[in-house]
Amino acid sequence: MKLGKQTRREAKELFRATLVNGRMDENKVRSVVSLVAEKKPRGYLAILEHFKKLVKLELDRRSVLVESAVALSPEQQGGVSSSLQRLYGDGLNVQYTLNPSLIGGLRVRVGSDVYDGSVSARLENLEENFA
Repeated sequence: MKLGKQTRREAKELFRATLVNGRMDENKVRSVVSLVAEKKPRGYLAILEHFKKLVKLELDRRSVLVESAVALSPEQQGGVSSSLQRLYGDGLNVQYTLNPSLIGGLRVRVGSDVYDGSVSARLENLEENFA
């Protein structure tokens, strides 16, 4: 479905209305959706669809996946979390997982940003350079 400028603009305005101190408020999201569904302005389905996309992008931007080959100590997890908060701000949802295929190092995904400092990535890069 192709969205018009007006539809995107209205969805962005609705999204901005859900922000409190730069962070999305879930209660405001619910109330905005309820209000739009109740009033049913022209093109409201397209507006809600684009609004949903904006909300999903914001949620993805705040979710962090940290993969490591071995379990990180609480001190290491705290250091990673504080570094990420300096870069991306407060309110991150950080999840730590084990991935033995990394061999060593970390792979961090924040939204669409990926920081791969793993040994396996370095070996793959080395292999590509020699091939």
